[in-house]
Amino acid sequence: MRGSEKEGPSALPVSRRDPYEVLSVSRDSSDQEIKTAYRKLALKYHPDKNASNPEASELFKEVAYSYSILSDPEKRRLYDTAGFEALEAEGMDMEIDLSNLGTVNTMFAALFSKLGVPIKTTISANVLEEALSGNVTVKPLPIGTSVSGKVEKQCAHYFSVTISDEQAEAGVVVRVTSAAQSKFKLLYFEQDANGGYGLALQEDSEKAGKVTSAGMYFLHFQVYRLDSTVNALAMAKDPEAAFFKRLEGLQPCEVSQLNAGTHIFAVYGDNFYKPATYTIEALCAKTFEDTTLKLKDIEAQILRKRNELRVFETEYRKALARYKEVTDRYSQEKQSVDELLKQRDDIHSCFTVTSTSSGSGPVSNGSSSKYPSEEDSKSGSPGEEGSSDKDKSSKKKWFNIHMKGSEKK
Repeated sequence: MRGSEKEGPSALPVSRRDPYEVLSVSRDSSDQEIKTAYRKLALKYHPDKNASNPEASELFKEVAYSYSILSDPEKRRLYDTAGFEALEAEGMDMEIDLSNLGTVNTMFAALFSKLGVPIKTTISANVLEEALSGNVTVKPLPIGTSVSGKVEKQCAHYFSVTISDEQAEAGVVVRVTSAAQSKFKLLYFEQDANGGYGLALQEDSEKAGKVTSAGMYFLHFQVYRLDSTVNALAMAKDPEAAFFKRLEGLQPCEVSQLNAGTHIFAVYGDNFYKPATYTIEALCAKTFEDTTLKLKDIEAQILRKRNELRVFETEYRKALARYKEVTDRYSQEKQSVDELLKQRDDIHSCFTVTSTSSGSGPVSNGSSSKYPSEEDSKSGSPGEEGSSDKDKSSKKKWFNIHMKGSEKK
């Protein structure tokens, strides 16, 4: 789970001001101080209250965008380190408002999502404005019950969950599932003094087996959600990082418990084209004590594993670099040995007097000799002389016959 990091429209201000300056808070402000400042300015510049002031709408967007950075611990850390450039380098600014996309862009976004590319989507500004104004229909969701429904894309269904003191102490879980594997967001709102609702938490649906699901766990201990879009660009460039950076997407939920009273949740349709079907349920952890203990234990194990992987990645990268070094050396040595052996074969082949091609003489071995060759000796033998005389006699007879014929003519 995470805070309202996606509040506000996707269109970023052309000239971006320091988020701390926009919200009029200091760099060491607490999360609560930032949230209070945001709500105050959001109400001040809300379009419904400033219909005759077009600048108020732009200021409202700027306030929402600034809050989306400072309300998220990782975004805030990156911004404090290196400003907007750090956010863009990590791909953390890549969020789209589907309600503002045209048909072609929506089609491409849907295609990339289907191919497994994680795409961040922001909540429609209209939904946030309606919630802030309190102009929404809220249905009751009693603890221990579930409600099924179908919500249109970029719209929200609101539910109220009333918690007793005993239930608040035991812990509460709110989960949403979709057997149709619809994309949706589970939202949690806090009520403002003017009767409106300000977005406090949101959880994007993730595929889990044959369904998509999202949950919020208020169990009095720190619970984490796994954001698959974190480091997505870095992992695309380095496939090995997909393993090592996978647990870096763990983000803590800012709210780990709820007080007794009535709380507002919502299911937001996040499909690209069609409505999202869902089932939402609210549960008391008292009837799931063993499951709660298992969750607490597995959360601790995953955190330890994340720290172990950070150390192991350093060791792995060093070993990989050494492996590349020795494999490069292996290739170089192999090539060197092959070349030396080839040179030796070429030198061996020079020890010969045999003609290497037609019409060429014997191959020189680099030295001269006064002694006759074996062929020379053979050419001077008596047998060969007789053969030579016989050849000469044959030629002579043929020549004489030819001449006699010509004389008769």
